[in-house]
Amino acid sequence: MSRRALTLEIKTRARTEFVPLSERIRKEAAALLEGAGILHLYVPHTTAGLCVNEGADPDVAADIARVLDRLAPWNADYRHAEGNAAAHVKSVLVGTSVTVPVRDSKLRLGRWQEIFFCEFDGPRSRAVELRFLPE
Repeated sequence: MSRRALTLEIKTRARTEFVPLSERIRKEAAALLEGAGILHLYVPHTTAGLCVNEGADPDVAADIARVLDRLAPWNADYRHAEGNAAAHVKSVLVGTSVTVPVRDSKLRLGRWQEIFFCEFDGPRSRAVELRFLPE
């Protein structure tokens, strides 16, 4: 099985930000997504994550961010000395990878679904690693 990879560079603008990636993947990884298989996305960061959720209504991502803020508030009784423990907790809750099916060279996302890069300790320069595994 051949493997193909690509890294997307992401520049975030806020401490917490949900950056839509699906359209960018469609454009920048089109040559990668040939035929059928799975696209695995991974974030090599401990204060960021990836998720698939509704992208049509921006209030959904804002609601998720607010719930994560309540679950892991920025100022709490953390022991981590760098001051960004909440971002680490949020990364664990959201996760650092997603897998999306590919059929006929297209991402098989549902009608409302979007792939989001989730920033929890920005603004920063980040990377998202993509690996396509053909069938």
